[in-house]
Amino acid sequence: MKTLIAALLIAASVPALAQTDEQARIAITGGRIVTNNGAPIDGGTLLLNDGVVVSVAPGVSVPAGYRQVDATGKWVTPGVIAGISQMGTSEIAGNDSSNDQSARRSPGTAALMLDVALNPDETSIPVTRQEGVTTAIVGPAPGRTLFAGQGFVLSLADGTTAPLRSRAFQYVTYGERGAELAGGSRPAAWNELTNALEEAQRSMRGRSGDRDQSQDPRLTPEDAEALTLVLRGAQPLLIRVDRASDIRQVLKLTTMYAGLKLVLVSANEGWRVADEIARAGVPVITLGMQNRPENFEYLSATMSNVGRMVAAGVKVALGTPDLDASFQPRNLPHYAGNMVAQAKLPGAAGLSWDQAFASITRAPAEIFGLAGYGVLKPGARADVVIWSGDPLELSTQTEQLFIRGVPQNLESRQTQLARRYLPGRDRTQMPEAYRR
Repeated sequence: MKTLIAALLIAASVPALAQTDEQARIAITGGRIVTNNGAPIDGGTLLLNDGVVVSVAPGVSVPAGYRQVDATGKWVTPGVIAGISQMGTSEIAGNDSSNDQSARRSPGTAALMLDVALNPDETSIPVTRQEGVTTAIVGPAPGRTLFAGQGFVLSLADGTTAPLRSRAFQYVTYGERGAELAGGSRPAAWNELTNALEEAQRSMRGRSGDRDQSQDPRLTPEDAEALTLVLRGAQPLLIRVDRASDIRQVLKLTTMYAGLKLVLVSANEGWRVADEIARAGVPVITLGMQNRPENFEYLSATMSNVGRMVAAGVKVALGTPDLDASFQPRNLPHYAGNMVAQAKLPGAAGLSWDQAFASITRAPAEIFGLAGYGVLKPGARADVVIWSGDPLELSTQTEQLFIRGVPQNLESRQTQLARRYLPGRDRTQMPEAYRR
């Protein structure tokens, strides 16, 4: 009997192995392939094997052993990368029990690692994947001090249980919020920021015991140790800042600390100092949709902000730095589309289609050193989306999506609920509680 059971188990596993092997070799043919590595290829063939791109070429030629996916009349692109987000760490922003973004009473700050809070079952993940997002940069929010902690990189693949990259960056807030957290003024925020980096330098030299006790002792030894990664250039330092004068002040860090890799987040007045940002070689991650002077640190907010920074030579990626229901990573293709529309307005500055699409694919990959992401070329990661049309148009839908060459489920709780309550549905098949 044991021998029979073993034989049956082996036999049952053979089709599954064959199916996995077939999925590993996929040929997507006939579509408009946006490579982000040159001109689009109309009617081309994209070959995927073992999770990477094998080739991208014009014409339809499918080698033996590849499963063909017909994308005629469709657009084929790399997966969207959310430049900054809250994916997997905040089911409901307004409910503290399901929101791990901010540690308001923790003694630790810079040492906090957001990835330990990752909830791969969060309902926002499949919803975001449905809109073509395959990777998300996930960052914390400030709590007790202006240091929020370390963010991570997340694959939105179905079945993901761990980050692609833990401790991927350090997140700091400056400007009005940083001033408030540091004691009520920007000088206090600058003092806290630079004192923390100085303490990290002492930690690198093995002299953490020489700490200047006259300074505010809010940085634990663990925090100082975490910040050594920033000084070594092993982690980018993301600083949330908006006002032009604050941006100038923050840019000084690049000359004060040689190994530091600075990234500006939000930068709603970035256009006013775009040349200085470009000269410093500092990239920016922003929503790009702020056009109202909602507070004193971005009185000069404009929808032309992104276009003007890119024109000055700044690398810009789009993300959703605000923990707000309306600013969701799933909408990033539409936000990029708005940048294209902005370029068509008289007197306005926006982006070309190629620039806009790069801002949600190639640019965030380059900022975070994700080699092979955001492009379709031999050796690149096989994160691929097949769209019904132009992905930056509001009416376009994701039709098929592959992460590491594996077809992804495009279902979500919302689509399941929609089917359940379709008109004419046989209500006797619903759970007991839904019969009334």
